[in-house]
Amino acid sequence: MNSSTRKHRKKKYKTYILLFIAAILATPLGLFYSFGKLIQPVEAYSNSTISIEIPSGASTAKIARLLKDNNLIKNDFAFRILSRLSKSDGKMQAGKYVLRNDMDAKSIIQALVAGDVTHDAVKFTIPEGFEFNQIANRLAGNELIDREKFVQLANFGDFNYKFLEGIPKGENRLEGFLFPDTYQVAKGSSEEEILKKMLDRFNQVFQESYYQRAKELNMSVNEVITLASVIEREAKLDNERPLVSSVFHNRIKSGMLLQSCATVQYILGERKENLTLKDIETDSPYNTYKYQGLPPKPIASPGKPSIEAALYPEKTDYLYFVVSKNGEHTFSRTYKEHLNAKNGN
Repeated sequence: MNSSTRKHRKKKYKTYILLFIAAILATPLGLFYSFGKLIQPVEAYSNSTISIEIPSGASTAKIARLLKDNNLIKNDFAFRILSRLSKSDGKMQAGKYVLRNDMDAKSIIQALVAGDVTHDAVKFTIPEGFEFNQIANRLAGNELIDREKFVQLANFGDFNYKFLEGIPKGENRLEGFLFPDTYQVAKGSSEEEILKKMLDRFNQVFQESYYQRAKELNMSVNEVITLASVIEREAKLDNERPLVSSVFHNRIKSGMLLQSCATVQYILGERKENLTLKDIETDSPYNTYKYQGLPPKPIASPGKPSIEAALYPEKTDYLYFVVSKNGEHTFSRTYKEHLNAKNGN
């Protein structure tokens, strides 16, 4: 083989390599360009609005199909990819929306995640630590629900959520599971729609890793939320919640009574600053001064910091805590230390 032939073949080989590299580079660029087009507005220069209702519990795939059927997005699969990339999967809220087909897919996702429903909407806020009765009273006071119907539905309605598995229908069934947050609902929303909106929010917060952690602790979801609700009522500062949690975990392990004032206050139906001996003697499975372990059900709606504290307590050997006037706690390992802390020593 002469040198000219070898040079020709070498040149030809280099050309193939360059073409191959170009093809590899062109493929993602082409895909990126195509994806970019698919998430653009359906009609970029249109002002027309479209009313659409996202049902409670709808998956991202179902939401994408609804949007595509209503000519609000170009491609449902591209919408699903974008929701995954933007970490919005499972965060889009149910409700009645007025959207425009000059909105791109990103703007639509942002509106659905924010719960930016129609202008004919009402906002309400449920603070962390609210009990079910307080929630019902607030919603009824804002004329958003029929209280009797709301309570009946909460106790005996059909709700298909993983976190409610094993919790029987009956009084205070949803205590602790109506997530505390600010909500926006369309005027005239039914009691069921409002309940499901709050349960959907809990479902978003209580992620899969929490279920796995509960198993590691040998706790049911109900037990986790029950402990979280006690932590919510006992601790005022987020940075102290894991420490309060450690005290309760340590007490349970050692067979001690939890002795939480918050559980007695729940029985009494009022938040007395100082409990009497008579209060502490109240006979109820919720009375953690009389009965070992956790109460049978949550005593309030815990926020995310309290849920995480219940699942991930600080590693300590504390068995006691006492609150000071400024809301901070002093933690102790022995009863003697605890008495000194109570006496301000």
